[in-house]
Parts: sequence; structure tokens; C-alpha cells
Amino acid sequence: MAYEYTNKKGQKYYLHSRTVTLRGSGKKQTIYYFAREVKKDAINEVPANMKVMEVERTGLPILKKK
Repeated sequence: MAYEYTNKKGQKYYLHSRTVTLRGSGKKQTIYYFAREVKKDAINEVPANMKVMEVERTGLPILKKK
């Protein structure tokens, strides 16, 4: 089951991660994002060094480093 976050408006978002290759350097980096539906990249928990925050104006969830 994917990690689920409900914002102040009552909308549910699910946490996903994906490994991408950066254009300039060619390095691989893991990105994290929230989506309204569960996709194949969904993950079960928030990474240990991150915490979930909510953008005050829009209510969208984001991950920040602790």
C-alpha cells in the first residue's frame, strides 16, 4: 500500500519515487513526488531523512529534508 497523505482540503495524495538521469552531468538522482492516484512508482513510506509538508497557499504536499 502506498503512503497516503490527506491535505487540509480533504484531498488524498500518494507518494511516489523515480530514479532519473540528470542531463548535464549524467548522474542518477531519485526524485519524490505526490500524485492523486496510485501508480507503479508508489512507495510505502517516507524516506528516513525527509518529512511531509504542505504548501500553505495550494495545499499540495511536498517532501523536505529534516
